[in-house]
Amino acid sequence: MSNTDSFEEVVKTRREEKFAEFDTTEKGVLQKFHHALHTNTALVPLIVLLAAILVFGLILGEKFFSPFALTLILQQVQIVGVLAAAQSLIILTAGIDLSVGAVAVLCSVIMGQFTFRYGVPPFFAVLLGLAFGTAIGAVNGWLVSKVKLPPFIVTLGMWQIVLAANYLYSANETIRSQDIEAQAPFLQAMGTTVKLGGANLTFGVILMVILVLVLAYALRSTAWGRHVYAVGDDPESAKLAGVNVHKTLMSVYMLVGFICGLAAWVMIGRFGSVSPSATTGVIGNIQAITAVVIGGISLFGGRGSILGSFFGALIVGVFELGLRMAGADPQWTFLLIGVLIIAAVTVDQWIRKVTA
Repeated sequence: MSNTDSFEEVVKTRREEKFAEFDTTEKGVLQKFHHALHTNTALVPLIVLLAAILVFGLILGEKFFSPFALTLILQQVQIVGVLAAAQSLIILTAGIDLSVGAVAVLCSVIMGQFTFRYGVPPFFAVLLGLAFGTAIGAVNGWLVSKVKLPPFIVTLGMWQIVLAANYLYSANETIRSQDIEAQAPFLQAMGTTVKLGGANLTFGVILMVILVLVLAYALRSTAWGRHVYAVGDDPESAKLAGVNVHKTLMSVYMLVGFICGLAAWVMIGRFGSVSPSATTGVIGNIQAITAVVIGGISLFGGRGSILGSFFGALIVGVFELGLRMAGADPQWTFLLIGVLIIAAVTVDQWIRKVTA
């Protein structure tokens, strides 16, 4: 009897020691910091953004903190910001979309060509561009969800198809800014400037901010958002839990196509013209993925925040404007952004390793 009592006491003592040890590590500074990063994925890019603004502010002085400089950053990143919001949704489902930039350019061409070639009112031409982007997204989603093709392969092929269709359909014709301003100013509506305090903001910037806030709310506070995270984390487990994986993926890819259409409208407002050779078709994908990665969204899917992607886009804009104002070689921008990308993926790996 006494042996049994002593055995139980030993077991109890060891359990208490383990619990005590567990509690001690949980209360450590490193663990608290890790927990904060794990639960608030937008925290790291926000810290980097504020630090970058502070450093360039100290170097450049008041001219960097002027309303003109800060709003110029927003205007520079408005297209990338919208595309990054679209890319974020795909990456949250553990996929990647290499066609967002090309789809945006094609949608802008459709808006312009339907207005000037076929005489469609600009309002309806914009709607057609949005519908066309949504349709391309539906094709991508169907191939990924039903045919079970890898998202990388599907969107790589779609990128090539869309680029070719873009040049073939437009006959490489650019619609000039003067013609749009004279005959179809609604196409340039996203470039209209409004004053808010001492800042000059375009409708494109306002659209970008509203889009980010709406998507952030939808992902955080709706059943659809929880389904998106669940599919990205583990589609098989999500299916067993009652999530319609096919419906969720289709909704994500179609929404991404629609957002590419919005980016097209913002693009016309930003550049003024409609050009099938716009660089967004080629580098827009890389810029969007860069903003998403720096923004802390995991490339493995299932974790991240749209706000983080927005901060990531702003970080790129701050570095570009700050280095330009400082008179530095533009290559420093690429170098620093490359370092940030590697650092962001390293932090993501560290968070995953610690939680495992």
